[in-house]
Amino acid sequence: MTTTTKSNILDGRRVANEIQDEIKKRVDELKEKGKKTPHLAAILVGDDGASQTYVNNKIRACKKVGYEYTLMNYPATISEEKLLAQVDRINKDEDIDGLIVQLPLPDHISSTKVTEHISPEKDVDGFTNLNYGRITSNHPGLMPATPYGIAELLKRYDVPLKGSHCVMVGNSRTVGAPMTAILSYQELATVTVCHKYTKDLASHTRRADILIVATGVPGLVKGDMVKEGAVVVDVGITRVASDEHERGYYLKGDVEFEEVKEKASLITPVPGGVGPMTIASLLLNTLRATEMRIERQ
Repeated sequence: MTTTTKSNILDGRRVANEIQDEIKKRVDELKEKGKKTPHLAAILVGDDGASQTYVNNKIRACKKVGYEYTLMNYPATISEEKLLAQVDRINKDEDIDGLIVQLPLPDHISSTKVTEHISPEKDVDGFTNLNYGRITSNHPGLMPATPYGIAELLKRYDVPLKGSHCVMVGNSRTVGAPMTAILSYQELATVTVCHKYTKDLASHTRRADILIVATGVPGLVKGDMVKEGAVVVDVGITRVASDEHERGYYLKGDVEFEEVKEKASLITPVPGGVGPMTIASLLLNTLRATEMRIERQ
């Protein structure tokens, strides 16, 4: 079995820090040339603690790389019409390069409608249908942030994607579906798509060279469901209630880490794996949106 050392951990925090250093260097170059500084806007609706933490992490990353940023907080009672009007205003603001609307939104607001209202040129989460569809073309737009981050993490650990058999467990619009498209169309991997309702899921996961799990079901994948030497990427992160932890909960992924780490050649921790790479990808998309804007001007 693979010995569990730091060398078999896919360290998203380390790679994200490397990417942020590279971005900061590029931002400094833009400033030296008198070009535009990337500007990211974030909309937060309501006072959900987890959402606030995610947005704060994104703002902290903006500060680190030298981006300008604008954070807009709205009460959970804001109407869908008023929120869409704010998105319209940001779409027309020539100084803002990227916009994220932190999900989830209150039940009376359609996340799909709000997402599709964002200009594809500022859609740095990569959620709009246009950017999603462009994955399969020779001219992709702004990439879906989490799948983009996973692909970049694998590449920076020299994980061979071309020709590899990847099993994607989870078919969500934000992770599973675009991850499948990136792997099959851009990286030329062979992809099997499963989800939490797949019959005899283990028969599929055991065949994976690269196993990516994004279902939101804590501990779904056990040690006996993974073949020896597989690369395992755990996208899931769920708050599990626990009186033994000071915060009253602990974070758990979709993979039983302690079981699977003994068999995997590489594995992401939770937290510290995919999460930091999602933020790094968001920053990369913002930089790309800025550079495309500069080219158009």
